[in-house]
Amino acid sequence: MPRSLCVHPDHRPAVALALERNGFLTQGDLAANLGFALSTVNNFCRGIKVSVAKFEEICEALGLEPRVMMLPQGTAADSASTPAAEPDLEHFFAYDPFWVGREALTLELTTKLKGVCRLMLVTGMAGVGKTALAERLSTELQDHTPRLLRENFDNHEKVTDFASVAARLLEVCGQPVAPDERTDPQLLARRLVLHLQKTPYLILIDSLEQILKGNEQEGWSEFIDEGFLAFFRAVLASETFQSRFILTSQELPTQIEEIGSRYQNFWHCQPLSGLSEAEQQALFIKTGIAPEPNRKPELLRIGQAYEGHPLALRIIIGEIGSHPFYGNVAAYWKRYGQEIEAVEKAIAEAAEGSTTGADDKWKLDRFTRALRRNVQQRLEQTFDRLRQDAKYAYILLCETAVYRCPVPEDWWLSHLEDWQQSDAEQVAALDILCDRYLVEAKTEGPELLLKQHNLIRSVSLDHLKQLTFDI
Repeated sequence: MPRSLCVHPDHRPAVALALERNGFLTQGDLAANLGFALSTVNNFCRGIKVSVAKFEEICEALGLEPRVMMLPQGTAADSASTPAAEPDLEHFFAYDPFWVGREALTLELTTKLKGVCRLMLVTGMAGVGKTALAERLSTELQDHTPRLLRENFDNHEKVTDFASVAARLLEVCGQPVAPDERTDPQLLARRLVLHLQKTPYLILIDSLEQILKGNEQEGWSEFIDEGFLAFFRAVLASETFQSRFILTSQELPTQIEEIGSRYQNFWHCQPLSGLSEAEQQALFIKTGIAPEPNRKPELLRIGQAYEGHPLALRIIIGEIGSHPFYGNVAAYWKRYGQEIEAVEKAIAEAAEGSTTGADDKWKLDRFTRALRRNVQQRLEQTFDRLRQDAKYAYILLCETAVYRCPVPEDWWLSHLEDWQQSDAEQVAALDILCDRYLVEAKTEGPELLLKQHNLIRSVSLDHLKQLTFDI
């Protein structure tokens, strides 16, 4: 028996009729009645897999026969025991049926990987959807590179020195590693490169930033273990290479960028930003939280305040769809809308000339328990790593939280003058923030302007209050 089931497309009209017949005016009413999250009921109604137990409970509440609902119309309930086929996403960390948008980007990156690109780096701030995009690309490459290997450097239970990682990958590929080979990273690198040259694999490596170290003097991030640098150099320098790498990172590994400059056709760096307004609306529709988002202006305001940040929006959608709101957007707004209004007010004041606001009390990362667990915690890890690796870059990020809107680069750099940093040291600190995607640049006419993402500024403002000269 499978762990999850879905309604066959033939029976989706019957589900809609059953809702009405049983007195449930909306999916939210059924969710509240059962004590389920709205997303679970919405998945059921849309033919997306839910757990067997919930599938059966929803069928019972609607007076439907579970075995009938999972089979094509006209199929005898006892003639088959397998549910409607659907791509198996259970082994993915982030990519799921609620994926929306990024179609043009997915096509562009897939084309590169099916071509000559061997090494793709997907970068961006925490929670922006790097892993989900990497997993989405893997589904597009199944025919091209059917074998999938994974390494997640955010898993601190595994050792992450190059020799250990190379040995793990070789063994997963069915290549035995002798005990004496495990201490020879150069040999392991040669064996792994040779095997991946001849056999097409797709290797997804998550959280590359975990194996990088900051260099505050030079303003970049380097590999802790030089074995990784030598390995990726060999991958790019090989005459032929059938496998493909997709790396995700919150930091730009400038050593790879430097190597890649000599093999420009074989590597690509793709920075990732938030969802566009159209993609945000598609997300609200697909999750069932608002079939017509334009009639729920509160959702559009939330999306704008978060600048389309996928993780934060997913968390908020989950909260709206669960106890005690069960899809009631107006009730959620009444409880938490003041947090969004505080951001809107500051941005409006900035547009009228009030560019600074050190006393702004933004809490986009933490105004609910779920946001604190899933968003604030990840961003705090980013800030902690920055504080340990690059003290003055951290100070610069905190101090420039006073700006509510994009301002000239000189304004940012001037904040380090009080910390006795030279011009070169000021630029190095800013470079670190850029390489870690903690600052956003835009142009207005001939002028380059800098700003912090609204989520980053929420955390920076909190850290600014704690900043002292004794840091």
